[in-house]
Amino acid sequence: MATRDFLVELGTEELPPKALKRLSQAFADGIEQGLAEANLKGSKIELFAAPRRLAVRISDLPEKQEDKDEVVYGPPANIGFDENGNPTKAAEGFAKRSGADVSEIKTGDNGKLMIELSIKGQETTALLPAIVQTSLDKLPIPKRMRWGASRTEFVRPVHWLVMLFGNDIIDGEVLGLKAGNTSRGHRFHAPEEIHIESPTTYEEALRGAYVMASFEERQQLIKEQVTAEGKKLGGEAVIDEDLLDEVTALNEWPVALAGNFEERFLDVPSEALVSSMKEHQKYFHVVDANGKLKPNFITIANIESKDPAQVIAGNEKVIRPRLADAAFFWDTDRKQSLESRFDKLKSVVWVHKLGSIADKSTRIASLASKIASATGSDTALAERAAKLCKTDLVTQMVYEFTDLQGLAGQYYAQNDGEHADVCAAMVEQYMPAFAGDQLPATDTGTAIALADRLDSLVGLFGLGQIPTGTKDPFALRRASLGVLRILVEKKIDLDLGELIDWAIDNEWPVALKENTKATLVEYMLDRFSAWYQDENIPAEVFQAVRARGITKPLDINNRVHAVFAFYKLDAAQALAAANKRVSNILAKAEQAIPLTVDNALLREETEKQLAEKVASVSSTLAPVFAESNYEQAMQTLAELREPVDQFFDQVMVMAEDEAVRNNRLALLSQLRNLFLEVADISLLQA
Repeated sequence: MATRDFLVELGTEELPPKALKRLSQAFADGIEQGLAEANLKGSKIELFAAPRRLAVRISDLPEKQEDKDEVVYGPPANIGFDENGNPTKAAEGFAKRSGADVSEIKTGDNGKLMIELSIKGQETTALLPAIVQTSLDKLPIPKRMRWGASRTEFVRPVHWLVMLFGNDIIDGEVLGLKAGNTSRGHRFHAPEEIHIESPTTYEEALRGAYVMASFEERQQLIKEQVTAEGKKLGGEAVIDEDLLDEVTALNEWPVALAGNFEERFLDVPSEALVSSMKEHQKYFHVVDANGKLKPNFITIANIESKDPAQVIAGNEKVIRPRLADAAFFWDTDRKQSLESRFDKLKSVVWVHKLGSIADKSTRIASLASKIASATGSDTALAERAAKLCKTDLVTQMVYEFTDLQGLAGQYYAQNDGEHADVCAAMVEQYMPAFAGDQLPATDTGTAIALADRLDSLVGLFGLGQIPTGTKDPFALRRASLGVLRILVEKKIDLDLGELIDWAIDNEWPVALKENTKATLVEYMLDRFSAWYQDENIPAEVFQAVRARGITKPLDINNRVHAVFAFYKLDAAQALAAANKRVSNILAKAEQAIPLTVDNALLREETEKQLAEKVASVSSTLAPVFAESNYEQAMQTLAELREPVDQFFDQVMVMAEDEAVRNNRLALLSQLRNLFLEVADISLLQA
């Protein structure tokens, strides 16, 4: 079948830079999905995205759908024709809906009326406008806008539409625009209209008009230019990936230029200077061989200036007051200690009904002190760090540069002469901030990080503010994972239920819901499911451990990894099935099962062997269980497979003799309890 290349370009006002990459991918995905639903597929799909355009090119797209035969079934045959063989209303309606004549109706093997249809494929050009429109309608745009008198809505006003199939313009409309082959060049270098002759000449035509259409190509060029400018300055340019994405989305024709600022600003913490350059001006900063900030910046201009020195001077003029502000905040904030700022937190509401930030800090201090005591660390340092941990929120530096919370507190605590661990805790309270982030290094920081998260979880769950699948405004899912990671990865053997009890016992301005603890424990342990899924551990392994009702995260994790190792053994499924069988037998017992096995009542040789093996394994595992060496325990329990299999093959558990029957139930109960010391492995059964 003949094929052609397809190109669509939507021209707009400047698109949101932080969303451009996501919008571009979603636009292409939507078109690809629409084509797939129409049974059309090209050989290659290419994405283009720049500040004023979204474009997609698909190579070798068929000119039309393939014809296809289809069988359509209708009502049962016995109601399709009357006793004289004439079609009923049901048959006539079925034929009409199918676009066929009554004479074409047949009876299928399933006893229903059927019509064999030959469906002619549609022209691709007739389908493309709707496919493009549907893709645009589905773009992840939180809030759409209208412009002029039009009722059309999009993320930004749209101005032109290119839709080509080969060299031909597609006859259609999208977002109220008639398709053509006219695009626009660079807003300043080439503002006039340009004509796109064919999909294959798209990039060349735009490049001639000072537009680099490929997002990836522009990004690579920016990266190379910034790196080269950093080397010219005798240092290394630091390229933040998020900033690189944003700058790429802001420029059609990128040109890197380097500028300077006064060295006196280097007395300010480098993070504040970097934040100012990155967040406000979209500049890349430069460091020396020792990683120390240099008094330089690199900006990306969206214009090839004939006088770049003037552009640089303009940027230097703009950055100077920004850095001067940071220096002013730094000097001013240090005139007042963090401790003296605590009272200001009393007027800052944390969450409605849960008090102020000062109230929260007081609760964190109480909880962190108990955690420090339980882990053998310094309670006084924990209480001190808790009192100061939120005070940098009322500094001018953090008010202006919100991303410096914690870090600013660390600098100011050092300036106040606080203990090194208290200073570190100012930053470590927020660790881990995201998946894979590092954990607090100090004991004090660890106690504060746990206490802060637990206070938030208990307070908000106590109000009934429980996250849903789509809404988690207080990031409680992340807080839960943070608590679990700290407890597991730092090997802190504390019970989640006890930690929550300590948090509940604090002074709260409102009564917390009665089921707060139970709901929160359940919610937090549920977070382990995704954790182990990421580690490719089957869900049934975690559920086998979860069934034991244990609420110590470190202990749970140790058991899960031990059971997972057991799960991979040849004996696992047989013993899981045996445990399931034992569980069912014991559940049906009509009277109390003896706690011990009477060897005198053992009749069969196989039950004697099992009893001997269970006694031997029980004796062997006593010290192993005491040391919580679950992996060794499970390996030892795997040795029970053969005697257990033989027992069930040759012994009738529910013997007529009541004493013998109860003795056998006692033996099975001991067997089951050995496994239950680690997990309910009956849940591992495939």
